[in-house]
Amino acid sequence: MTALDRTGRTTRRAGPGGGPAIETSGLVKTFGETRAVDGIDLTVPAGTVYGVLGPNGAGKTTTVRMLATLLKPDGGEARVFGHDVLHEADTVRGLVSLTGQYASVDEDLTGTENLVLLGRLLGHGKRAARERSGQLLEAFGLSEAAGRQVKNYSGGMRRRIDIAASILNTPDLLFLDEPTTGLDPRSRNQVWEIVRAVVAQGTTVLLTTQYLDEADQLASRIAVIDKGTVIAEGTKGELKASVGGGTVHLRLREAEQREKAAHVLSGVLGVQAALDPDPLALTARVGDGGRGAAEQAGRVLAELAQHGIVVDNFSLGQPSLDEVFLALTDRTTAPRTSAEDRNGRKNQKEAVA
Repeated sequence: MTALDRTGRTTRRAGPGGGPAIETSGLVKTFGETRAVDGIDLTVPAGTVYGVLGPNGAGKTTTVRMLATLLKPDGGEARVFGHDVLHEADTVRGLVSLTGQYASVDEDLTGTENLVLLGRLLGHGKRAARERSGQLLEAFGLSEAAGRQVKNYSGGMRRRIDIAASILNTPDLLFLDEPTTGLDPRSRNQVWEIVRAVVAQGTTVLLTTQYLDEADQLASRIAVIDKGTVIAEGTKGELKASVGGGTVHLRLREAEQREKAAHVLSGVLGVQAALDPDPLALTARVGDGGRGAAEQAGRVLAELAQHGIVVDNFSLGQPSLDEVFLALTDRTTAPRTSAEDRNGRKNQKEAVA
């Protein structure tokens, strides 16, 4: 039994008839003349990770703050486990917890002191609060740092203590608002494993992110939000299938033929092939212009053979989430992957756990 198992919670609340964790209809929030959230409809199944994907300023955080009862909606309805967030706010607050984008713990206290203090505020006795705090510190890999002030923690450790604080009382619904922004790969993977463990114990997680790979790794369903509106929703497979087409991946026998192969692909598909760092590899989108991806892929192979280009490996895959986002929003730049974000922060000190 892991420390996360020892929560004392054996059942989960659900909406009427075992309904969804979250339901929203036409949710609206305005700030002055800005309509930050513009009629959002969501249905979040209980016991899952639900991803809300979108660029900065899309309305993700505002939506979460309304669902967590921190902001009042200006229109529409929202229910958490069947309870109205506006008229039953106290009940909703007893069901949810939120880890925001910024540290919520006291940096001058130690990891143990923070969790024990929160435990006492939540109604645990002193002994129970210390026991629960120790379990969470162990589960989150923070036992050795339990006696250190949080201000001396790395970025990854701070995110972990934040999430530990959020699940101290074993919430039915946990909001994670961009939990891995700016973290290095090791810390990011640790947070991902924690999210999976929390969901395995029955907590529903609503995860907002601007990282395509994070949504791909964690979420069973994803809502794509842009300009305050849900522009697409479904499983990863459904979203990828919705835009049609696919991606051809080629690996050539000879690197000298790559430029010629790229010219062939451009002629058949009408799009420019992408040249991979591997000098033998290139990729291109297929399935545009109303023709099926498989049909176009067959034409590519035939044309390559006709030009004497030897292909050692050929595959046709679904479009990536990057391509889905670009197709849905007609943007020239998709939200960043976490790797791209780290490269953009190369002059900043990495947060290594």
